[in-house]
Amino acid sequence: MHDISSAARNSAIRWFGAGLLCALLAEQTVLFAVPLMIFQLTGNVRYSGVAFALEWLPALIAYPFAGLLADRFGGRLLFRGANTARGLSLAVTLGICWYQPQWMIWALIGNGIVLSVLMAPVRMAVEKSVPLIAGPERLAHCQSLVQNMELLAMALGPALAAGLAMYADKRWLLGLAAVALFAAALFWRGLPTARSVSRPTSVFKDLALGWRLLLGNPPVLSLAGLNFSINLAFAAVLSANAFVISGVFSAADGVFGLMNAGAGALGLLNFILVPRLLARMSIYRLGAMGFALLCLGLICMGVASGVLLYALSFLLAMAGCALFNVFNRTQRIKAIESAHLGKVMGPFYLVNLLSYPLGGLLTASVGHVYGVQVLILVLALVLTVPGTLLFILTTRRFRLALEGPSLAMEASQ
Repeated sequence: MHDISSAARNSAIRWFGAGLLCALLAEQTVLFAVPLMIFQLTGNVRYSGVAFALEWLPALIAYPFAGLLADRFGGRLLFRGANTARGLSLAVTLGICWYQPQWMIWALIGNGIVLSVLMAPVRMAVEKSVPLIAGPERLAHCQSLVQNMELLAMALGPALAAGLAMYADKRWLLGLAAVALFAAALFWRGLPTARSVSRPTSVFKDLALGWRLLLGNPPVLSLAGLNFSINLAFAAVLSANAFVISGVFSAADGVFGLMNAGAGALGLLNFILVPRLLARMSIYRLGAMGFALLCLGLICMGVASGVLLYALSFLLAMAGCALFNVFNRTQRIKAIESAHLGKVMGPFYLVNLLSYPLGGLLTASVGHVYGVQVLILVLALVLTVPGTLLFILTTRRFRLALEGPSLAMEASQ
């Protein structure tokens, strides 16, 4: 892939983006439909928080193994297989919800667990494919493309889902998501891939090697801790947004979809601004700007007294997250040896995504007793003060690793 023409590389990036967008659209459609369906069936935020936690716990176990699969089989095969399996799971769930509605809540939660486990190989496939498709000279811009696809999916997914939910049964949203996942697998059919050429070794040895490489890489380890702190606050927000909008502020279902769509529309702004910002400032300053905006947005969500301020604060937090993630995605790949990218990123994802089930459990416990907004405000303040110190430490470690002698980890077999 390193010797192909510019036209071929651009074509590969377009198919890569189209497949990723379809997969993300399916995820956002499910994220819109399932919490809303569960809340409307139960009327209790506790069920939403528990479901959120149960969906993320299996994924944490799956990420290290998914990283090994990415190194072994390459990103293309892993992406296509995982999305095909996710589409089949949604099709089965749709059948259960339609013909056995008394099992709907448990079918939705069970499907969420399956999708969560399969999300790990999808994420690892993307991590493995980006440097191969983009090349070193376009790495930051391709990582920005990944971020833009995520934001665009947040706009299009909930908007399409909310529009369809107004005229049709919400269960059909599961079928729509299944179709998008099958399309995602099809679009990646011709993309380049890189399988491991080394002789297969013990799974447990590879897992141990991945942990050693992560723990021996100070900048990436600090970044994992920083991501954990950010994700913990956003986990509380995402697991309770449907309740806050529909329960606390008594707003219509469409407001929930429009809020997520507004956050996704930031992808268009991000698509325009990020290349210009990268031309004017370092990626470290871009990351600092994003971190400051997401902290401010989370604090405003915690003190919002109306649905409009809450929604605008959510948009501000998501805008900051988008900018921070360009720094996050680009720098970590530079600091990890490509041959072991999957082995390291598996434990990396496990560490920073451990916050998602914890955030769901906090919503179901602390948020249920003291109020979700109080929980969001406390997490935002913790992120703002100690989190800022951790961000400074992380950027200093990356500068030492990338601007001095290369500290990309060499594996000791």
